[in-house]
Amino acid sequence: MSYLMRLMHSAEHASFLLVTQYDGGAFSGWQRQPVARTIQGEMERALAELCGSPVAAIGAGRTDAGVHARGQGVGVRVPARWTADRLRGAMNAKLPSDIWVERAHSMHETFHPRFSAERRRYAYFVGTDALAMSPFRRRTEWAVARSLDLDVLSAEATAILGEHTFRGFAVQGTAPDGDDHRCQVHEARWRFSNGGLVFDIEANRFLHHMVRFLVGTMVDVGLGRRPAGTVATQISATDNRDTSPPAPPHGLFLEQVRYPATLYLSPT
Repeated sequence: MSYLMRLMHSAEHASFLLVTQYDGGAFSGWQRQPVARTIQGEMERALAELCGSPVAAIGAGRTDAGVHARGQGVGVRVPARWTADRLRGAMNAKLPSDIWVERAHSMHETFHPRFSAERRRYAYFVGTDALAMSPFRRRTEWAVARSLDLDVLSAEATAILGEHTFRGFAVQGTAPDGDDHRCQVHEARWRFSNGGLVFDIEANRFLHHMVRFLVGTMVDVGLGRRPAGTVATQISATDNRDTSPPAPPHGLFLEQVRYPATLYLSPT
């Protein structure tokens, strides 16, 4: 067993969940890379400075370049001298201004930020008014700047609910060999927001680019580029060849990751 793995499982270490927010605009995604700036890389740099040795920061999901988060679940194991409050404060003192640990929780030793997650929730923001072109909104919205019929989009979203094989809305070849691409979608709905619309979706898992493919296809229907019922048809497809291009990454937010209450050792 490697030094890092021994460290992760040592009885002298404790598990924590760091509920983390970040503006993904200046990052090359979540996952650490040798040269490019990433969220995981910045968090592990801060953890190493605080703990005096390498500490892995494991995310509930590997968000792409440009994608934001208001509730990314980040799991760490650090020396047992740390408390949740002290770790949160120390991390925020070390992290750059575009990453912030909102909350920290002491967790059961069996906690894993990815495998323990029961549900994940995303929101995608679409700007439909003229002000959507503002540089202050274009960083966090897809500036369609055209009217979209909420009823049309909502009708498309109903086909997403339930358990489906989402091969038609995923990047091919990114899931593990033998993966069935099945996801249980608990919520999929459009709603109004200031200057536009928001698509909310919650599921037990998500495939690579799945939300962005869904949004891109639904917006095409809303703009009259594709016929009504396109999502229902595409959801039974075996590949993404007939799917609309994915919506831009900067409109997407990882909003929340839900874990079993039994894993929390500190109040939620």
